[in-house]
Parts: sequence; C-alpha cells; structure tokens
Amino acid sequence: MSGTASPPVNCEEDVGVSFWEQAENPRTRPPRSWVFDAGCAVVAGAASLAHFSFGQAASAVHLSLLAGVIVVILTAGALPLRRVWPGPVFLWTLLAAVAVAQWPDRGALFPVALGLSLYTVAATMRRAEALTAAVLTAGVMLLVVAQDGTRNWALAVSDAAGFAAAVLVIGLYVGIRRAYLTALRDRAQRLERERDQASALAAAEERARIAREMHDSVAHHLTVIVALSDGALRAVTRAPAEAADAIRDVSGTARQALAETRGLLGVLRADSGPGPRQPLPGLADLDDLLDRVRTAGLPVRYERTGAGADPPPAIQLAVFRLIQEALTNTMKHAGPGASALVRLRLTPAEVRVEVEDDGHGAEPGDAGGGLTGMSERIGALGGVLDFGPCQPRGWRVTARLGLDPAAAA
Repeated sequence: MSGTASPPVNCEEDVGVSFWEQAENPRTRPPRSWVFDAGCAVVAGAASLAHFSFGQAASAVHLSLLAGVIVVILTAGALPLRRVWPGPVFLWTLLAAVAVAQWPDRGALFPVALGLSLYTVAATMRRAEALTAAVLTAGVMLLVVAQDGTRNWALAVSDAAGFAAAVLVIGLYVGIRRAYLTALRDRAQRLERERDQASALAAAEERARIAREMHDSVAHHLTVIVALSDGALRAVTRAPAEAADAIRDVSGTARQALAETRGLLGVLRADSGPGPRQPLPGLADLDDLLDRVRTAGLPVRYERTGAGADPPPAIQLAVFRLIQEALTNTMKHAGPGASALVRLRLTPAEVRVEVEDDGHGAEPGDAGGGLTGMSERIGALGGVLDFGPCQPRGWRVTARLGLDPAAAA
C-alpha cells in the first residue's frame, strides 16, 4: 500500500483573525493566561501613570488619586482582554492615548499599553490590520509629541516609526512562529491518524488472509479425517489391518492440520519470537495433497503440462489452496463413486488450473465461505475464477492467473 506525501508546512499564509473577530474563547482560557495579562495591565498602567506624573520637562504635575485612576483605566484597563479581542482592545488603547494626550498640563506618554496592544494585533491578526495598527500607533505618538512641542521633528518621526516598526516585527515573528508550530502539530496528528488507519487496514487484511488460510487448511484436513474415519469404521471388523492403516492416516492428517494451524496462528503472537516457521505450501506439495485425498477414498488424476520456471510463491500458494478447496468440496458433495481430475498448465505468461469431478451430489454451498475465499484469493492476484456444474453431471472449478510480477507481489 502506497502512501501519499503530506503537503509541506506553509508558514507564509496569512491566517490571522479579522479586526472584530474573537481570537480566543474566554471560557476555555487557562487561569495563568488571565494572570499574565492582568499583570501586564498593571505594569502598563503604573508606567503610564509614573511618566505622566514625573516626566514633565518644566514642572511635574502631581495628579490626584481620582485622576491617576482615570489615567490607569484609560491606558491599561482593557489589556487583560488583549488576546481575546485584540482589535477592539487596540482601538480602546489607541483612543485612550489620544485622550490622555489632551490632558491639561500633559506629559509625554510612556507607550507601554499601546506597545502591548500593537504587539498582540501583529501576533494574532492579519498582516493588513497589523500594518494599519502600526501606522496608527506611530501617528498617535507623533500627536503626543506635537501636543508637548518639539524642536527636532526628524528625531520624533524616527523614534515613533522605529518604535512601531520594532513592535510590529516582533509581533509578526511571534505570530508566524505560532502558526508554524500549530501547523507542525496538526501535521503530526494527521500523520498519526493516517498511520493508525494504515495499521488497522493492514491488520484487517492480515486477519482476512489468515481466515482464508484457516478455512482452506482446516476444512480440507477435517474432510479427509472424516472420510478416513468412516472407512476405518467399515473395515474394523472385516479388515482390521486396513482399519489400522486408516487410523494411522487419520493421526498423520490431524498432526499435519495441527502443525498448519499453529503456523497460521503463530503470526498473531507478538511474543512468539524468532521461532521456526513452516514454509507455505506450493506446487511441490501437490503430490502429498493428492495422496492424502486418494487415501481418503477419492480417486484423483493429475495432469501437469508446460515447462519453465516455477511461478512466484504467492501464485503457487493460491493454486495449492484452490486445488485443496475444490477437492474438499468434491469429497463433501460429489457423493459415493465420484472421481476427480486436476489439470495444471504452466506457460511463461500464465497459469491455468482446472479441477473437475463426475459426482452427482448437491452443488457445494457457500455457507463456509469457500467459493468466496477462492474468488478473493484469485482476484487479489489479478486472476479470474469460474465455477459451475458440468454436463451431464459433476462440478468444475477453473482459474487463470497471469504471471505479472506486480500483481503477484
């Protein structure tokens, strides 16, 4: 199963929120975020108040308690919500800076609150809004300077632009970094889900394969055991020696069935270790299979034509299981006196299999999944399976498998 490559992480995409959009859910925010933002608000308010009171060039203006509270609320009152509504909080802080700049006996505004709100906008909102916010921040700072009066406008403009640009760059970097890490986490989670889905699909396919193998192996061996046991019961009084031979064949068939079952179930044990593995049956094992069927009482003729190298192991296993299942159905349903013919033709391009009997019993049902299992096994290798009654009696199963290395894999 081939996988598809995951798209590269694109950290250049502008994925910030719009101006009035809520960036975080206040109900799901952790308490430490509220505490941190409230601490930033306290620091920003104290810095603005201190500079407003003591930063006068001529004479300091000592504010009353009420005036100081008003200044703090105006400049930093909305900062605890800066990461919930970054756009509205920036607008509030911007308007508050304009209002404080009009204060009588004003002083130069210390822009801590304005810088924090601009940084949040740059880190969470789209770049167009962030650039607009930076321009407005620089404009408000120039307005404060104009209210105070200055003799060096070039320095004032450079300071305002430099401050806004520095905060903007830092905020954009943090926003891009967060988006990049979020994309990496999403990609890792997606890859983990795809890996789990692929593992589950592979496990399901393996279980289906083991179920087919178990059905083919156990059903065949049990059918042979039943036939041998019936023969031993009939011969136990008139031919004890033949009955003993049949019992020995029953024992050998049961042991072989047990060994195959252990080999199939061994792959399900995670702690089985590197124990010995029985090789999967192939064309070389057909003679033993046919001998067991003949011993069970079903005459079988085997015709093999064609020459060349042996097919891939997967095709050999499919051919073996097909012949095994077809002969098992013959022993179950063909009735007494039936015989079977197995034809195997090998060519450089394909493998043809035909199993035919001349019985007159009931048609094999599909309650045990035998015909369905054969169809799935042959179809998985790109082959074609056909089965049906013969005229005037009997049943025929045919299959054609192309020797395509890609399909056989």
